[in-house]
Amino acid sequence: MTPKHLGQTSTLPATPAEAVLDYVPNPRLGRPYLVRFTAPEFTSLCPVTGQPDFAHLVIDYAPREMIVESKSLKLFLSSFRNHAAFHEDCTVGIGERLFAEMDPHWLRIGGYWYPRGGIPIDVFWQSGEPPVGLWLPPQDVPGYRGRG
Repeated sequence: MTPKHLGQTSTLPATPAEAVLDYVPNPRLGRPYLVRFTAPEFTSLCPVTGQPDFAHLVIDYAPREMIVESKSLKLFLSSFRNHAAFHEDCTVGIGERLFAEMDPHWLRIGGYWYPRGGIPIDVFWQSGEPPVGLWLPPQDVPGYRGRG
């Protein structure tokens, strides 16, 4: 499987459905470890008002045979910029898609959404119980007080 984005000029997908996520072989197959991606400037659109919504996403996963290629993940996450969906749909949808396509041992995502209407909404999803013995660092995103 040849990555579509790695080493190539890529354009931003118009929608998350059009985004192609690339996966490459796990270079440490058979070793339990955790991969973390942090996207502190994730954006999508409110499906009711069309106003931008902002979140700090933290994606943790324990790879099996494949790992997600970071450039394709950045393009996928950026494709939400003009996508209208509720916080819950964005957060859980990202986690479910990565889990379904990559087939890791385990995956979790924390979506720490900045307030709209004075209420921050934090959304969490995980694929199941983490593997025994896997070190799980805390996500360390503070409860809303300026999120910084």
